[in-house]
Amino acid sequence: MDSVFVMPGTVPAPRAGILSDFHHRYETVRESLSRIDKAAREMGLPEISPRLIEDNGTSDRRGPEVQYLEIYAVSLATHHMLVAEGVRPVAIVGQSIGELWALAAAGHLAVEDAARLAVARSQALTRQGWGGKMLAVGVDGRRAQSLAGLLDHPHLVLACENAPRQSVLSGPEPLIEFVERVADTLGWPSLRLDVPHPTHTPAMVHAARDLRASAPRVPYGTGRWRVCSPWLGRDVGDDDPVDLVAGALTARVRMLQTIRDLHAGGVDAFVECGEWPVVTKFVEASVPGVRCVVPLSEGDPFEAVRSLAAGPSRGGLFRERVPAPPAPSANGRAAHVSAPAAAATVTLPALPPRRSAGVSAPTPPVAYENPAADPALTTAAPAVPAAVPAASAPGGLDYDAVLDELRVLYGDFLGYPPDLLGADDGLESELGVESLKQVALLGRVSDRFDLPDLRADTSLLTLATLRRIAETVVRARAEVAAR
Repeated sequence: MDSVFVMPGTVPAPRAGILSDFHHRYETVRESLSRIDKAAREMGLPEISPRLIEDNGTSDRRGPEVQYLEIYAVSLATHHMLVAEGVRPVAIVGQSIGELWALAAAGHLAVEDAARLAVARSQALTRQGWGGKMLAVGVDGRRAQSLAGLLDHPHLVLACENAPRQSVLSGPEPLIEFVERVADTLGWPSLRLDVPHPTHTPAMVHAARDLRASAPRVPYGTGRWRVCSPWLGRDVGDDDPVDLVAGALTARVRMLQTIRDLHAGGVDAFVECGEWPVVTKFVEASVPGVRCVVPLSEGDPFEAVRSLAAGPSRGGLFRERVPAPPAPSANGRAAHVSAPAAAATVTLPALPPRRSAGVSAPTPPVAYENPAADPALTTAAPAVPAAVPAASAPGGLDYDAVLDELRVLYGDFLGYPPDLLGADDGLESELGVESLKQVALLGRVSDRFDLPDLRADTSLLTLATLRRIAETVVRARAEVAAR
């Protein structure tokens, strides 16, 4: 069974203690964590292994460089666990900065060198201080590019083609705001991404030059497995590692094409080397019926990987994921969730004043916030809220009343009779509500209950249910009342 390992780029900070069992079981994991810690110390950064091995109370908001090293450590540890349990990839693919993790996992780069290069990349982007943003749009790349084409600005571009209905635009913030309003007018779901460094646009040319000039030169090994590059559109050969990382800053990521090419070449399964389904969500959307495995999102990742190594006959995690059926509309017919085409007559928002094509003057770096997962990629925040009792909560909101109101709000939006919406029905897994629609619905909940922070709560986008959302609303309103 041919498998590809996929590695995510910028995702939320890993949960504390997530690598505890891996660290205990595998010498290769202990060694890789030790080497990443060594590189971090040499660069004046805190060690990343203590928080990942045990829940020591350390905050996960420790700056973008540490964030990237933690994501790297989890991806590399998952790779080592898979190999130790007998799973061998035919190729490894990384999303954006995840290409660095792929190069290290394949043996092309030393563990420490990949860590140093990741930090150098982050520092070069911080020095440029570009005031850009990235916008996920729930349409194909052609439609997303047409939005960017409305303004004809050299730095507003299609940055990522992730899946048939998942694209990302990157550009100056005023232009992204305009494109966001246009997408809303057209009825296309969109969401601005909370990432520390907007990339994959020609505006990053200065950061790319800075990186080439300042990054440590690192030796490049032959490697054990092939690495497929979604921005190069080919396998990585004897390319200089620094040039690879710098070139990706200004280039488009074509994940959709890479996934389909691998599948056409005989790949039957994609395995996520990360905490949550991120790249595998692109895979499932791009190649219907393909097998996807996310060991760390399972209760017993070791048994899941052993089932994977044994092949599909043992069942378990190594199964075909079947997309949820379309939700029925009020008239009983299937409600399609395809991206709507532009109407014949559309009144567009006012065009912002045209700006110089040059790169914006650097602005002081904003205090770093933990980068939320791209809801278009459907990742999760680590913590699951504790249950809220059904009785009235402080702040005047009754749980049952909130749940009933949510049933009406979600039912109207999705075309379901409210009584058919169970409190524990998975919005995505059982009702087929894609991520960007969940974002739109959370926006409505946020407005209804006057909870602006609810829009950014990524924990409600994965494994989401009406019960969890109701509990969060009741708790948040109680906190507001207690202030």
